Amino acid sequence: MAVLAMFFWGMSYVWIKIAYQYIGPFSTVFLRLSLSIIIMVAVTSISKIKIFPHKVDLKAFLLLAFFEPFAYFMGESLGMMRVSSSVASIMIGTIPLFIPIFAYYILKERVNKNIIIGLIISFLGILILIFKKDFSFAASPSGILLMLVAVIAGALYTIQLKKLSSKYHPATIIINMNIIGLVYFMPFFLYYEWNDFVNVEPNFELIKAILQLVIFASLGALYLFISAVEKIGVTKTAMFTNLIPVITAIGAWIILPDEQLDLKLAIGIIVVVFGVFVGQRKK
Repeated sequence: MAVLAMFFWGMSYVWIKIAYQYIGPFSTVFLRLSLSIIIMVAVTSISKIKIFPHKVDLKAFLLLAFFEPFAYFMGESLGMMRVSSSVASIMIGTIPLFIPIFAYYILKERVNKNIIIGLIISFLGILILIFKKDFSFAASPSGILLMLVAVIAGALYTIQLKKLSSKYHPATIIINMNIIGLVYFMPFFLYYEWNDFVNVEPNFELIKAILQLVIFASLGALYLFISAVEKIGVTKTAMFTNLIPVITAIGAWIILPDEQLDLKLAIGIIVVVFGVFVGQRKK
């Protein structure tokens, strides 16, 4: 389940780039959340899964949805307007390193030295991607900072998810995340992109990309990820995030004509993934 979830998330960066050729980031998120909610309401109604959480957990769900989809998608969607899908996925691949650091401050869990070493190695890999030989920027600094917002939000989301995954069915978590997240997003969508959105003429490529994002990334991957967290825990599931940048780089190279898999990108991927691997080692 974890491997399949990472495959879908890895390919999602390619699908997002395709969608951006026709609509903006807020419109893409609006469609992802709206269609996900419609599908999940139908699924939960047929299977009679409880939709609404207990009142005592409402604040926890509000915070969960703030981290993801709201803060995560804000950073990811705006960041991907400025960096390639491969660089974006490599940044997201560092989430497992940030989880133990936030767990140390929030859950008082111990942080071993391997996590610090892994974080340093991955940071060096990101520097390889950001800078050219003459130390000028190869990637947008603002794009990198926005992706960092997504990374931090993703790490905090995973910690918050740990508190709810044992109490609720994955479908219940997903539908409440998406409903609350849509409420958070609506003002931005209506203010910045509504006028352009209503004038878009949908075509097969756009519809296909949106459906892939909804079915495989927003629903399938999230369901698989939550189920994996429940079965093997946060730390072990997070290790599989190493696969995301590799899948994205290969997928972008095959599908997107503007993205090339050159030596510099390959070295950056290897260094970042190696850093994440070192950070997940116990010894």
